Amino acid sequence: MDGRGEKLKAIRDELLGNDRLPLYGYRTENKYFPVAGEGNHYAKILFIGEAPGKNEAMTGRPFCGAAGRVLDQSLSEAGIERGEVYITNIVKDRPPENRDPSPEEIEAYAPYLDRQIETIKPRVIATLGRFSMDYVMRRYGLEKAIKSITAIRGTVFKADILGNETFVVPLYHPAATIYDQSKRAILKADIKMISDLVQNEN
Repeated sequence: MDGRGEKLKAIRDELLGNDRLPLYGYRTENKYFPVAGEGNHYAKILFIGEAPGKNEAMTGRPFCGAAGRVLDQSLSEAGIERGEVYITNIVKDRPPENRDPSPEEIEAYAPYLDRQIETIKPRVIATLGRFSMDYVMRRYGLEKAIKSITAIRGTVFKADILGNETFVVPLYHPAATIYDQSKRAILKADIKMISDLVQNEN
């Protein structure tokens, strides 16, 4: 085996103990957990959100609240088991009051995400929301293609990650679809498209 499980566990353990992280104090004051991510260490599809919410911070699991139910339903309708994919966020601790992550927080936590991507080696990176879209596209040389998420969601971009051709696909964040049924239908269609993209390569 290539040690992926050990590498991902090391990332989780480092997150747990790194008291220099900008949200470490807020985490410990509230008895929250860091949310490293979960799923298949050999996943072909990696979903990246922005930051954990309260439910996630209380359990240590990504996307386990209302937005998670939307994501789970969208995966199911695309014929994907949640356990087949890997789900994480850029920022691994909950920001206060569920505010947007700051640039400093993204910078501090992003190296953990980079290591997860390099370890899992997904075929498709599906970004959920504008913060993860912006970070991933800039990180992997797609900054010139960045537009509003409405303009480029569902678009398949190609990136070279450690010599591997990887598809990057921006998606709406599931939370954005809770009060907008039109976006929910689009999210489901985009996830089905990603599923078909992976299946067609088999």
